[in-house]
Amino acid sequence: MVLVIIFVFGLCIGSFLNVCIFRLPKSRSILRPGSSCPTCNAPIRFYDNIPVLSYLWLKGKCRCCGRPISARYPLVELLTGLSAWGSALVFGISLTALVYFIFISALIVTTFIDIDHRIIPDFISLPGILVGLCASLFLPDLGFLNALAGVVMGGGILFVIAWGYRLLTGKEGMGGGDIKLLAMIGAFTGWKGVFFTIIVSSVSGTLVGLTVMLIAKKDLKYAIPFGPFLALGAVLYVFFGPTMIAWYYDGLFFQF
Repeated sequence: MVLVIIFVFGLCIGSFLNVCIFRLPKSRSILRPGSSCPTCNAPIRFYDNIPVLSYLWLKGKCRCCGRPISARYPLVELLTGLSAWGSALVFGISLTALVYFIFISALIVTTFIDIDHRIIPDFISLPGILVGLCASLFLPDLGFLNALAGVVMGGGILFVIAWGYRLLTGKEGMGGGDIKLLAMIGAFTGWKGVFFTIIVSSVSGTLVGLTVMLIAKKDLKYAIPFGPFLALGAVLYVFFGPTMIAWYYDGLFFQF
């Protein structure tokens, strides 16, 4: 029952994250005015703003103008609800669960802003670094020095990659937002999380990028946002990383 309540709480937070995703890149207040239809700007009544359920009840359309509303809204709500549920399931009802839920919520906002606008806002990643470092003081499994190493390695590795690519090609291959995002990820996951995230994001980004290029008939210069893949790698590490790393090293030791 507690996990159900936490899941519903996560759905409600997801509704708020939708507001952040839509308004923050436009420098609009996330508190006022209330939610409105993205097409006709009609205010959304409270009973039409129930996470997921209202979308299903209205069949994905605005009650006032009848125009379709993106399925992204319930998707973000579901992702956030599952993140809250998963954090409580893996880490228990604890400070650790709360910290990682906040971390994943920030990654969800960053992911969809990057998809829409090809930017990773500094007002998420830079404060996120400080929050991660402060939180590490209260998370014994992470630790401050580990978090600090994650920040340095996360920002440093991508900076070197971006600098080397620009030196060789004369073009920007990776934005500063990705560098700061990986530094934030390092603050919450430590140096092991950074390496895990780089591997997962590189593999998944390559596979998805090649697929999109083939479907869209684009060349290798076609750019896709890298932030969502960094976020994917970080979330996988939070829930499965230590287990997967232990499984890998156990298998490697067994071979020798």
